[in-house]
Amino acid sequence: MKILIIGATGTIGKALADTLSAEHQVIRAGYNGGDVQVDLGNPVSIREMFATTGKVDAVISTAGLANFAPLTQLQDSDYQLALDNKLMGQINLIRLGSEFVNDGGSVTLTSGILSKEPMPGSASIAMVNGALESFVLAAALEETRIRLNVVAPAFVKETMEMMGMDSSSGISAADTASGYIAALSGHHGETLDVRDYL
Repeated sequence: MKILIIGATGTIGKALADTLSAEHQVIRAGYNGGDVQVDLGNPVSIREMFATTGKVDAVISTAGLANFAPLTQLQDSDYQLALDNKLMGQINLIRLGSEFVNDGGSVTLTSGILSKEPMPGSASIAMVNGALESFVLAAALEETRIRLNVVAPAFVKETMEMMGMDSSSGISAADTASGYIAALSGHHGETLDVRDYL
């Protein structure tokens, strides 16, 4: 398959791209690096990316910005970043990119377990994670030419280590990739919890 991975320069995206490239043609998209650049918060940039890549068999997003902060400290700009980038940026991969996905192909987005298992400081992230999952559930009722799914990663071990956190409860980026691989091979209108595919 020809697979476009947005966020391929990040921790999860790189592990996923490295795994898939053994058997598939992978196009790596990132904000700064990769085969093609894209600003997920900018619809014009998303259109330009698809114009560059042309038709693909699958689109996978492992990208999306949103900030952790205590509820009382979240600013309008924090909510707007989450809405513009992680939520609408990924939704626009379907809205603007579905015509570039071959029949029977798929688009897979990224939410996260904070939608159902929030923690202090996660309000803006949990908000958009839940919205992504609801969007895919509803959009899949109308989109029948290609499959739409969302993957919900747990905390990634490598990211926890970079943040100086205890990573014993984390899941490695390579293991996290298994949820995205499962979405490639089936499912439609589902949220795939990475922990179910370890």
